[in-house]
Amino acid sequence: MSPTLIIGLIIAYFLVLIFISYLTSKKTDSDTFFLANRQSPWYVVAFGMIGTTLSGITFVSIPGMVKGAQFTYLQMVLGYLLGYLVIATVLMPLYYRLNLVSIYTYLEQRFGYWSYKTGAAFFLLSRTLLASIRLFLVAGVLQLAVFDDLGIPFAVSVIITILLIWVYTFRGGMKTIIWTDTFQTMAMLLAVATTIWLISDELNYGFQNLVASVQESNYSQVFVWDVKAGNYFLKQFLSGAFITIAMTGLDQDMMQKNLSCKNIGEAQKNMFWFSVILVVVNVLFLTLGALLYTYAGTKGITLPTKADDVYPYLALNHFSHFLGIVFILGIIAITYASADSALAALTTSFCVDFLNFKDRSEHERVHLRYFAHAGVSVVMVLVVIAFDVLSSESVIATMFTVAGYTYGPLLGLYAFGLYTKRSIRDRFVPVICVVAPLLTYLISYNSKDWFWGYEFGYEVLLLNGFLTFVGLMALTTGRTEALELAQKSTEV
Repeated sequence: MSPTLIIGLIIAYFLVLIFISYLTSKKTDSDTFFLANRQSPWYVVAFGMIGTTLSGITFVSIPGMVKGAQFTYLQMVLGYLLGYLVIATVLMPLYYRLNLVSIYTYLEQRFGYWSYKTGAAFFLLSRTLLASIRLFLVAGVLQLAVFDDLGIPFAVSVIITILLIWVYTFRGGMKTIIWTDTFQTMAMLLAVATTIWLISDELNYGFQNLVASVQESNYSQVFVWDVKAGNYFLKQFLSGAFITIAMTGLDQDMMQKNLSCKNIGEAQKNMFWFSVILVVVNVLFLTLGALLYTYAGTKGITLPTKADDVYPYLALNHFSHFLGIVFILGIIAITYASADSALAALTTSFCVDFLNFKDRSEHERVHLRYFAHAGVSVVMVLVVIAFDVLSSESVIATMFTVAGYTYGPLLGLYAFGLYTKRSIRDRFVPVICVVAPLLTYLISYNSKDWFWGYEFGYEVLLLNGFLTFVGLMALTTGRTEALELAQKSTEV
């Protein structure tokens, strides 16, 4: 495919995003940037969150992992449903009742200053790493498809990518992102559906043939019942549930969209419908993966050994030009839908949690927000470039591993705050939240030797959260007279 054509597509795509930004960023202030003045329609938020949640990793890694893992990823997806139920019925009522902008201010009310700063710092670390990993993947694909042929270094292509995102988000923030993510989710879903349809047509599959082909293939296994296996059903299901609670319910990025809805009722409707649609979309991606491997086998195509390269390789080298264009647009859409909201959420958290925004004038807020937005963009560029030398067999596996170690302390903090009524020695919380991930790594690394062959998978998040919880128990000083949030959160 011609690099000139692809660059033209990217420019046209971003012109659409910039136009949406122009329409949505008129007369904006800090409240608009952070929470879109709490006027976002719930159904628009629900649809746009699909693209934010999935990212380019889903677009490339999930189809690619089908050969090695079959459809077992669905075990985690089913766990997501339980996680979203907890978020909608426990966490979101709490955030709305406290009228939060940054969800980590809850930790200050519940425990104190150091717990609050620790929670916010772990979010900044987690989201920066995860957003950068996601961007790394699409930057690599664009490097392969366009910039290598033009002699442009990887670092330069990363800078261009993040600069384009910064351009359409720096003024409107969340108000802009709510609508750009809706457009980008639609583009992504059309790309996936079109690819499945055209590959099926190439293989002479009707709908019934397609379903039968997937069911009868070597890729259709969903459930694993071997307790020692890394993808054992219960481990995957519980990991999915707790990863969702941590990466959505305890994540400023995802919750910021929900908090932009008009009230808790609309936010909960958004969460329920979004979770159902997300399951269907993941089934589509797994089906696409099975089709890719079937197509390659039928055509006698030798595929790359790295799973993440399978879909890009076929799209850019063996599919029609039209399908190649569809692939490029799809991966751009889904990746930027994730990256733009991460950029806004990181800016929000840094401004609210570390720059004392509430004590400043609106004029000062605007200048600090621009400064933070630019600074976060630079940090993401540096992390993506650094990650270029650390890529693994599957980027999605890397993402969940990083989440397990960085979101675990948040999981432990919120669990302790919601389900106990005890106060703690707040100044020691940072120590507990650093030690818990280190112990988690030590236990996970030696688990085969220490636990009769048991191998930790994505459930390192649960272990990390549990160790944080236990550490907090050691810091308790008695019953707290602070907000009895654990009990009240279930009353709304």
